[in-house]
Amino acid sequence: MRALRELLALAALAAFAASTLAQAGGIDELQAFVDGTKAAKATFAQTTTDKSGRLVQKSTGTFTFARPGRFRWTYDKPLEQVIVGDGARVWVYDRDLNQVIVRKMSQALGSTPAALLAGDNTLEKNFTLVDGGSADGLDWVNATPKSTDAGFSAVRMGFRDHLPRAMILTDTFGQTTRLDFDHLERNPSLAADTFRFTPPAGADVIGEGK
Repeated sequence: MRALRELLALAALAAFAASTLAQAGGIDELQAFVDGTKAAKATFAQTTTDKSGRLVQKSTGTFTFARPGRFRWTYDKPLEQVIVGDGARVWVYDRDLNQVIVRKMSQALGSTPAALLAGDNTLEKNFTLVDGGSADGLDWVNATPKSTDAGFSAVRMGFRDHLPRAMILTDTFGQTTRLDFDHLERNPSLAADTFRFTPPAGADVIGEGK
């Protein structure tokens, strides 16, 4: 579950950018969004169900990102976890285990949608986009990853008033995760240390940063 939450966090950050692009007019608006949105932050509520529809977990938290490749994704409840990308590495801190896993940005992201956030990849290179219609007061876009190593099979993104409001991810095990975004701020002022991470004293550090 913790590994899945890491993947979902990384995927959501990049797909968040993709959803705003699609709402603005599709692929043609990609560069306009990249130029106009250098950073953002929001709160989220996340619900995960298994392939039979049974509730697996509910989570809440906050996220912040700044181009290129910097982000902080924090789960507050029920399990505290922090995922930080500083542009070179991704740090995953599990407070309950007092454990930090560190990986190079390229290794952590690979061909997942989060590569959109970290590098120069274009939307067309990683996704096939189709219009998803309107439902629940949102306009939807369906995104299918072209890579078989993405870890999920589909992303459905809903937006209103030029901002992403919801995202639904289906992973390769049939689990479905829905994220609802709130209190979103575009291009906020961010503290200099927002994307820095120092392992807590006594934490077990595993991986590239050990």
